[in-house]
Amino acid sequence: MNEICNVSSDFCKACHEQSPLLSFLTDEERNSVEKTRLTVSFRKGETIRKQGTFLSHVLIISQGLAKVYLEGSDQRSSIIRIVKPVQFVGGPGIYLDHIHHYTVSALVETTVCFFDAVVFREIVDSNRLFAHQFLKDFSQNVLSVYNRLVNLTFKQMPGRLADAILYLADEIFESPHIPLVFSKVDLAELSGMSKDSAIKTLRDFQQSGIIEINERELLLLNRETLIRISKTG
Repeated sequence: MNEICNVSSDFCKACHEQSPLLSFLTDEERNSVEKTRLTVSFRKGETIRKQGTFLSHVLIISQGLAKVYLEGSDQRSSIIRIVKPVQFVGGPGIYLDHIHHYTVSALVETTVCFFDAVVFREIVDSNRLFAHQFLKDFSQNVLSVYNRLVNLTFKQMPGRLADAILYLADEIFESPHIPLVFSKVDLAELSGMSKDSAIKTLRDFQQSGIIEINERELLLLNRETLIRISKTG
């Protein structure tokens, strides 16, 4: 069950200071956002927003970690990206059809701030610096999706899983120590594989001394070899 929670003004200020996007808000715009903001706490595994539902708010992950994924008609999903604090999650529906085109779920206990989409669009229209940063962030996300699509299309399973591990180590946790907040299904969906194939490839990596897995984390032991596997795919 999700829970609406109160967040202190100091916490909100810290979020604004850490976010490249929110740092461009004027005091007046920040007050406007605060008046419409709703902060909700989600437990691990809870759906933050559902693909196909009406888009009335945009969101920022204030604390925790979430996965953004596409739900296929065959009951299989494909993870597009992992979102960490204090990243913005929007989507094409903001300006196209006001529909969520992907699902967002909490990977750990996660706090999310929801902002009214109408207020957000008004700020984009009036604040050039904010709009520029928004378009930059959106373009980076689109480029990341393009790159992942190419990797999933042309690489073999070891290369796909190598990409997923490097993505988690370099962009999400910024460390060779990757906490096991991800299930094997998550790793499979992140690398475009079946669960059984992901488990087998992980076992091969571990037996080759590339990674080590214990109860708490996946440890990247041989980065150079993993990079080579990623490139040769």
